[in-house]
Amino acid sequence: MKMSLIALVFITISVVACNKQDTLEKVEASKNDVERAANEAVNKIDEATCMESDLECLAEKAKNRVEEGVDYVEDKAEEAVDKMD
Repeated sequence: MKMSLIALVFITISVVACNKQDTLEKVEASKNDVERAANEAVNKIDEATCMESDLECLAEKAKNRVEEGVDYVEDKAEEAVDKMD
């Protein structure tokens, strides 16, 4: 009886801890999505108002797309690691 109670308490604590971690991971993923979207919007505005030569504007646009891609891959890799934990 006492062993069953201890096992039940341990399982309950484990489930609560997992749910809390899942919630924190979801919040972190949402935060990353919002940051990426905001960064992309700022980049698009900067690109639309670019007053440099066409070549310089295209270079800036390409640089922005690469940075956005790197941010996306880093965030998704972090999410994948969190799911495996």
